[in-house]
Amino acid sequence: MGLNRPYGGPQDLPTRIPVFPLTGAILLPRGQLPLNIFEPRYLAMIDDALATHRLIGMIQPDAARPVCARGPGLFSTGCVGRLTQIAETGDGRYLITLTGVARFGLLGEAEVATPYRQCDVAYEPFAADFAPTPDDSGRAGVLGALRRFARARRICIDWSGVNETPTETLVNALAMMSPFGAGEKQALLEAGTVSERAGMLIAMTDMDLAAGADPGKTSLQ
Repeated sequence: MGLNRPYGGPQDLPTRIPVFPLTGAILLPRGQLPLNIFEPRYLAMIDDALATHRLIGMIQPDAARPVCARGPGLFSTGCVGRLTQIAETGDGRYLITLTGVARFGLLGEAEVATPYRQCDVAYEPFAADFAPTPDDSGRAGVLGALRRFARARRICIDWSGVNETPTETLVNALAMMSPFGAGEKQALLEAGTVSERAGMLIAMTDMDLAAGADPGKTSLQ
């Protein structure tokens, strides 16, 4: 189960996975998410994942759902990632990187004895996640929004690197790194296609910039 191999479809993934609920953090297919792990329950989760399938589900807590015995309610969609990098810090922490495989729909939380939460999930609604998306239709708009954001925030960007990045990789990375709130990040995660995610990202960025320029509005940051 721990073999280093590609995943061809939902049938290649376990339907019960450990989950890491984290507000403001989303993972998308083929995206890379660095995490600093220090809580004992999540250190145990990493140890168990290393010993089995190396898969961890990232999912956001949902304040609109009731709290359960194991913690806050969860959004109905997350993304499973493979543990592709790990480093021990020497002070009891792990520095890890998860690489996104596919999104999942939450079926329910499992009754388990582990200190971390585990959920039963379904990948079939997101079967298209298993292959890269060649759609470039939203690229120009995303680049324009990125330029406006960088100019307004006085951020230096390696444009040569950006221009060489495939559209799906660029859109998903910007969605994951975006400064928006949990609801906006969840909407980006749940977007049906990369082009839809690009359109949402453009709209959210322009709204954020407009709010930042108008003292009477509240920024999404």
